[in-house]
Amino acid sequence: MTPNPYNPAKNDNNTPLLTVIIPCYNESRTLPRLLEKVISVNLSKEIIFVDDGSTDNSMEIANSFKQKAELITIGNENNSGKGAAVRKGIEKARGNYIIIQDADLEYDPEDYKPIIREFEGGADVVYGSRILKKGNPRGGFFFWLGGITISAITSILYGARITDEPTCYKAFRREVIKDIPFKGTSFDWEPEVTAKILKAGYKIREVPISYNPRSVKEGKKINWKDGIKAVWTLIKYRFVS
Repeated sequence: MTPNPYNPAKNDNNTPLLTVIIPCYNESRTLPRLLEKVISVNLSKEIIFVDDGSTDNSMEIANSFKQKAELITIGNENNSGKGAAVRKGIEKARGNYIIIQDADLEYDPEDYKPIIREFEGGADVVYGSRILKKGNPRGGFFFWLGGITISAITSILYGARITDEPTCYKAFRREVIKDIPFKGTSFDWEPEVTAKILKAGYKIREVPISYNPRSVKEGKKINWKDGIKAVWTLIKYRFVS
C-alpha cells in the first residue's frame, strides 16, 4: 500500500493514534470537503465511515477516498440512527483514541490536535466545547438555548462542569468507550454515554473548538424533540444503570 502522505508513521505496534468515526446519512453535499479536511490532519489515524442507509451517493463518495487514506467503509441497509452507526464504528476501531466526526462541515478536524494533547496529558475523555471558543457563531437561538440547558442539567445531575454536552466532538481512550455500553440508537446515545462515563467516575475534560453552524434548511437534522429526549435520558441514567 502506498504510504499516506498526510499521516506520520504509526505507533511501534502499528496501531493508529486516532480513530475517526464518521456516521453519515445523506451528506453527499458536504462529504467530499469533509473527508479532504479529515485526511489532511497531520496525525496517525484511521477513518471509519459508517453510511446509515443513505439514499444519496454518500457511500460512493466515501469509497472514492480509499486511495488517499486508511479508510474503512461500513454500510447499513436501513437508516438506524447516529448511535447505531457510532456503535458499529467503535466495534471496528483500532486507534488509541476514538473521536466522533459528523459528516457535515460544522466542525474543524484541525481541532483533533488540542484534543490529542489532552490525552497525552493524561485525560481519559475529552469533549470539544463550542462555548469555550471565543468568537464562535451561536447558531440558531433555540439550538443554542437547548445546548446550554442540556449542559446545565448534566452538570447539576452528575456534579460535573460541562459547558457543551451536545458537542459532536466526543473523544475517548479506546478502552474507556469499549467498556461503556450504550443502548441509544439515535442522538440519544450522546447524553447516555455522557451519563454513563460520569457515573463510572471518569472526568470529562473540555477544550475550545471552532464551530460553523448550519441551518435546518442547509441540512441540520437534530431538532427540539431530540432535546427533550436528551433531558429524559440524562435524568433516567442518573438513577438507573
